[in-house]
Amino acid sequence: MHVQEKQIPIWFFIGAILAVYGALIAGAGVYYGFVHPPEHKVALWDLHADLWWGVLLFIFGLVYVIRFWPSEKEGLTGREK
Repeated sequence: MHVQEKQIPIWFFIGAILAVYGALIAGAGVYYGFVHPPEHKVALWDLHADLWWGVLLFIFGLVYVIRFWPSEKEGLTGREK
């Protein structure tokens, strides 16, 4: 009797982590950039680097999650059934 392993690609989890971190960083960028701006601003504060970095991480994370989503055709091992 052959037991088929059920595995999910590691890149799927990496994409999920990138998307979560990106959402958290972008949320912090919106909060500290627009809702509650700092009293003493640092140089280049007007560029909102944390917001852009968070959005970029979120997009890359979504790309990896969508690309490596385990499908029914492949099964969870990556091999066709």
